[in-house]
Amino acid sequence: MTERSFRFTHAVTRRPGPDVVSGLRAVDTGAPDLDRFLGHHAAYVAALRATGAEVVELDPLDGFPDAVFVEDTALCLPEGAIIMRPGAPSRLGETEGMTPVLERIYGEVRRVAGPGFIEGGDILTTEREILVGRSARTDADGIAELAGIVADWGYRLREVTVPAGVLHFKTDCSLLDAETILATERLAASGCFDGYRVIHTAEGEEAAANAIRFNNVVIMAAGFPRTREALDAAGYATVEIGNAEAAKLDGGMSCLSLRFTPPA
Repeated sequence: MTERSFRFTHAVTRRPGPDVVSGLRAVDTGAPDLDRFLGHHAAYVAALRATGAEVVELDPLDGFPDAVFVEDTALCLPEGAIIMRPGAPSRLGETEGMTPVLERIYGEVRRVAGPGFIEGGDILTTEREILVGRSARTDADGIAELAGIVADWGYRLREVTVPAGVLHFKTDCSLLDAETILATERLAASGCFDGYRVIHTAEGEEAAANAIRFNNVVIMAAGFPRTREALDAAGYATVEIGNAEAAKLDGGMSCLSLRFTPPA
């Protein structure tokens, strides 16, 4: 069994800049505190590096307050990278800042050209398939175009529906290993994870669902003790990172990095 969906040699992140206080948010709970956000981000990068990964940390992208959430700009697979087409108009320019970075790492970089939209936060790659959530940021045309792009690399893509009021598919789920998903009960109830083992987030801790399995650890947002206990009991090594500032912009652990092993 391969483990290419959660064992990686590389990651790309981008530090938050002063513009982050103007980032998109579904509910306004106050602007992020930049200094605190920078501290959380530094801890996040350190956790990635502690696994042995090479982390490229990009400078803030002026004029793009949501650019810290690099995951939405691309899908990185062992065969190549695909530049996404974000569904939020203010974020479309972020992909131009990411394209040359990935071109330096990958021999082949493909692109979702449109007219559809798709964001990386709606894409969960497992060992057997690519699950893509149809959401307010990802539409049917974007999903169909991505399916065609990855088909000749041998990937099977399956469209799923994101619950109403949930920003991205991975807001409510994350991959723990080849057979196991961490998910909210509201998402798992749809049946989209039939055939996988599912660990549910604790009641009231739904925001814990956005975690990342990165090599030997599960990196999760701090402040969800019962969900962490469930992961620890299931045998996962967990690392908690402060996420209070990213959460004000509907961001979580997966949003803050692109994770991959490029071709040798």
